[in-house]
Order: sequence, then structure tokens, then C-alpha cells
Amino acid sequence: MAYSELIKNFNRIRDYMREFYVYGFKSREEYTGKSARSYDDERRRLESWLGDYMHFRQTAEGKNVFISIDSRLSRHNPLFKAWKTKSFTDGDITLHFILFDILSDSESALNISEITGEIDRRLACFSEPRVFDESTLRKKLKEYVSQGLIVSEKKGKVMYYRRSEAAPSLNRDALDYFSEVLPCGVIGSYLLDKGEVRKSCFAFKHHYITGAMDSEVLYSVFTAIREKRSITMETVNRHKDRITENHVIPLKLMVSAQSGRQYLMAYTPRFNRITAFRTDNIISAGPDDVCESYDEFHRKFEEMLPHMWGVCTEKRPGRSLQHVEFTIRYSDEEKHIPGRLEREKRCGTVEHSDNNTSRFFADVYDAGELIPWIRSFICRITDIHFSDSALEERFKKDIEDMYALYGLGGEEQ
Repeated sequence: MAYSELIKNFNRIRDYMREFYVYGFKSREEYTGKSARSYDDERRRLESWLGDYMHFRQTAEGKNVFISIDSRLSRHNPLFKAWKTKSFTDGDITLHFILFDILSDSESALNISEITGEIDRRLACFSEPRVFDESTLRKKLKEYVSQGLIVSEKKGKVMYYRRSEAAPSLNRDALDYFSEVLPCGVIGSYLLDKGEVRKSCFAFKHHYITGAMDSEVLYSVFTAIREKRSITMETVNRHKDRITENHVIPLKLMVSAQSGRQYLMAYTPRFNRITAFRTDNIISAGPDDVCESYDEFHRKFEEMLPHMWGVCTEKRPGRSLQHVEFTIRYSDEEKHIPGRLEREKRCGTVEHSDNNTSRFFADVYDAGELIPWIRSFICRITDIHFSDSALEERFKKDIEDMYALYGLGGEEQ
């Protein structure tokens, strides 16, 4: 039987999922964060959600547990299952359905007193009817108004509520795609659950699934960005095992095309600069006041983008932007190479000298961020130059070390 206990505090599940599935499984003896009993409870819970993706390998040291997901076969992010265990009280569920039963169409508008009377009348047939006070009802209606499920309208001094008009039908293919690739894709997964079950028409070569665990934090961040608010967030430094509170103004979410890692770009008043925060290190994010200077900070960030390869936003003290350029040659059978340069150049510029030669150059805050990408063109690079001589020397030494590792040198090199 599946381990079906529902949860309230998702941060705890988020921590365990990261420890087990992102950083790698730890044995019962290795995990020291909680008691052995807590380890067993959480492991059983996660196995009930992801058992189909768990594999075991017996080694000399014992059983090695790991998660294995073939993106050719798994069309949907399996980590979304964790969100669908969020618990609700029976009162939450009762109030939700009875409200939408009372406000059954978009034409009938009722005030608080009328809605309360209808609730009492419908629950009176139970031997122990539940009572909802007016304050609880107002909060629930306000929540649904903010979500667009209910529409409020003031007539004189009295507020009336009616159900919003039905949403237009969804494009399931678009929903299917974006639920897997966009932040907060779990929202799309919930919507897909409400329709007919059918096979997805999408498969992903690189399916970055771990961002699903940050959905709750990102929902708060996106809300603050839309309302141009600052936020107070707690971040964890896993190396120092330290939690820090930060007061920041969120500006944009950036997602790595190479690793799928998500970064929140935010202005930090304490340091008077725009910096990046890894979303998997954000424990919580709560809204603060509306920021009057929000547009100014956002404009400053947009001005930085033409010189950002990754998430570095600052020039090194006393230095100008760093320049990097390299030239590559490719054969007639490798015409995909110039296309790849154009597709992946980001803030750089590509010039094509002839049918077999291309040159890339860029001025960025940190040229070191380009190194992994530049390495993918090794064996085609004819010359390369960094304005940071130390970085250029390190890059060339890495190449020499690689040749030495493979026993190449001299004429062979």
C-alpha cells in the first residue's frame, strides 16, 4: 500500500528530496540531520511517490540507492507528485465546495450575510454542523478574488460576490510543454490532471526536473515582481550550515540553459548592487512593501544584460569589461557549427570570414563564465584571446594538461 500521509510543511520534504535525489542518497547511518526514525519515515514517503524511478545496486559497501529517470520515456516531471500531497483540513474542503455551490453561476451576486445564511442552511441537516465565522468567510472570499475565481463588486456600502465567468478552454499541447520547461510548471501539471488522460507529444533530451521543488518560493517571488514589492527571504549556505535573512528587491528569474539551475536576480540594498541567488538555496520568501524605485532598479538590470554571459553583474574593482574572442575553422561537412555559434552566442557577436571560418567576440563582466562553452569548440579553435591574461594562461594550460593526460605532444599536438 502506498505511504499516503499528507504533509503541511513542504520545506521539510524539499530538504529531504534534495538530500536524496539531487545530492545523492545517503545511507541511514550517513544521514545525521534527523533521527533514524525520521529518515525511515521520509524515505518511505518519497519511495511511495518515486518508487518507479528508484534503483538499487549491491556493492561491497552495501546497497547503493539512486534515482534514474529516462527522459525518453518519462514525459512528465515525477517530482510534481510531491506537491500533490499538500494537506487540507476538512473545513477547508467543505468551505471551498459549498462556496462554489452557492455561487453556482456568474450572474448571481450575494453579500456576506446572504452567503453565511446559505452556508448555515445547507449544513443544518448534519447532526453536528460545522460553523464558519464571518471573518473566515471574508478571508476565503478575498483569497478567491485575488486568484480570479470570484469577482467582487461594491453596491453602496455593501460588497457583493459572484463567480467569475468560465475560463476559455486550454491548449493542452502548450500546457503540456510549458508545465515541463517553465518555473512553477506544477501549476500546469495540476490543470492537466483535470482533463482527459493522454500521452504527451513531447520528449526532452535534457529534462531539468529538480526546479519543481522550488515552486512555492518562486510563486512568492513572481507575485512580488508583479506587484513591484521587496521581499524578505531566508537563504542557506550549505557549506557553512548557516541561514541568513536578506531584504532584497526581486527583478528577474534566470535559468541556465546548460544545467537548468535557477537564479533570482535581485537588488540588495545592504550591498547596493544587483546580485544572483540560487533558488534552491532560498528557504522562504515573504512579501514586503511596494518599492517606489522598482522601475529604476529594473532599468539598471536591463542595461547590464548586454554584458552578462551568466549571472555575474559586476566588473572587478578597478577594471573595465573583459574582452574575449576566438576564431574557429570547420570543414564543409560541419555546417552546423556556424549555426550553433549564432544560436548560442547570447550577448556576443559572430562574424563569418568565409565558408569555413567564424570569429566570436564579446565584452562581458566575467569572461571566466564562457570557459565551459568555449571548451566545446576545442579542436576547431585556431586562435583565442582574453583581455585577462591570467585567464588566458589558465585556459591554455588546461589544454596542455589535457594533451599530456592523453600522451600527446610535439608533432602529434
